Amino acid sequence: MKKLNVDVAIIGAGSAGMTAYRSALAHTRSVVVIESGPYGTTCARVGCMPSKLLIAAAEAAHAVEQSHRFGIQVKGREIDGQAVMQRVRAERDRFAGFAVNAVQAWPEEHRLRGAARFLSPHVLAVDDQAEVHADRIVIATGSSPIVPSGWREHLGDRLVINDDVFEWQDLPSSVAVVGAGVIGLELSMALARLGVRVRLLGRGGKVGPLTDPDLVGKAREIVAGALEFSADARNLDVTRDGDTVVLRFTEGDAHREERFDYLLVAIGRRSNVDGLDLHNAGIELGAHGIPPVDRYTGRVGDSHLFIAGDVTDELPLLHEAADDGRIAGDNAGRFPDVRVRPRRAPLTIVFTDPQIAIAGESHRTLTEREAEFDTGEASFEDQGRSRVMARNQGMIRVYGERHTGRFLGAEMIGPAAEHIGHLLSWAIQQQQTVQQMLDSPFYHPVVEEGVRTALRQLNHRLRMGPVPVERCLDCGPGG
Repeated sequence: MKKLNVDVAIIGAGSAGMTAYRSALAHTRSVVVIESGPYGTTCARVGCMPSKLLIAAAEAAHAVEQSHRFGIQVKGREIDGQAVMQRVRAERDRFAGFAVNAVQAWPEEHRLRGAARFLSPHVLAVDDQAEVHADRIVIATGSSPIVPSGWREHLGDRLVINDDVFEWQDLPSSVAVVGAGVIGLELSMALARLGVRVRLLGRGGKVGPLTDPDLVGKAREIVAGALEFSADARNLDVTRDGDTVVLRFTEGDAHREERFDYLLVAIGRRSNVDGLDLHNAGIELGAHGIPPVDRYTGRVGDSHLFIAGDVTDELPLLHEAADDGRIAGDNAGRFPDVRVRPRRAPLTIVFTDPQIAIAGESHRTLTEREAEFDTGEASFEDQGRSRVMARNQGMIRVYGERHTGRFLGAEMIGPAAEHIGHLLSWAIQQQQTVQQMLDSPFYHPVVEEGVRTALRQLNHRLRMGPVPVERCLDCGPGG
């Protein structure tokens, strides 16, 4: 077994690990990145990019299906599942290739293939081939989908996770999706609009990351109008009959039994720490075996260890993983001169149709910390531009701080949420007041005028502005 001595060892070459590597290099060339799986990020290989490719195909199919609303009749609508999946795989491979090429361009001495585990706080064994002695260590091992115990054994290849979907050669005729979180929602809606019979099963009536009770109820209505949605499925039992998955569950007082080609499990992800032997790292372990970490420094306590990315089980988003990696890698490189780095305003987007966004603090976060806040809202059902585009579904709820008028956050389901979410998160980042936001330009006619309606109502409730104007003469409710 060869021995390596380095200043910084980074375990994992995903979004966080790659960014940590580049940041650490600014301070030392004595760095090694250890990876046991394929190079390339979760986002490019099995996450953000292939899912958006599938969603783009679904949006194209849906646009054709809805064209009659504009007086346009399209005959012979046909979805070629093989062509859809071929494009998904080809473009996915292209995106993933960029990350693979980036890693392979690193100096060979900076790359080490194999599974790392702690022998002691400063020593890692990498399979049976190397022993790495590192002054500082960054853990960036990512996360993996959770599969309930026994399901894989019962269902075999009829059970899939999101990773498997993007390897399909053709679209199946039917899929049951367990889990109404971000991944389950996006894939369910995309597959349904591509002609696949889908049953989405959730728990407790939750819809994605939404926490505002009024919005959750609206979202349930919208999703149920797009596909078969059991928002609170219980007593779930799955068996296999030939090449068919038999799904049994209760919904309210009703007992259901349905059959599908596949069961897609999307109930969450768990941190990849099994096999790391973190008990040998000389640190305190928290919930689920993850040590508590300071997200402003990436550091574990006062140790030489740093953590970055999805393995933290906090915000499994690419931009957050990259920020984690930048902070952890920089501090590991400059250690012991550890510096606090500010974090960006929170932003979550779900690429359903209509889209979902949470900017800043959610309703749940504000409620749990007992914040003094008021709420404004607006519906997109009668909002001018939304009706023009025949995308008039959803609503937005905005939150402002009493006594200061500072804008705190928003939750929404509606058209252009990916863009509106960015605008609102920028306002939060700049610590703007609701009045300052209202003093900014709003063009006519745009979907953002619905945001203005909600902000006007909020400002009035904060007692910091005039009585809200709910309609303009030319465009109807909501601007």
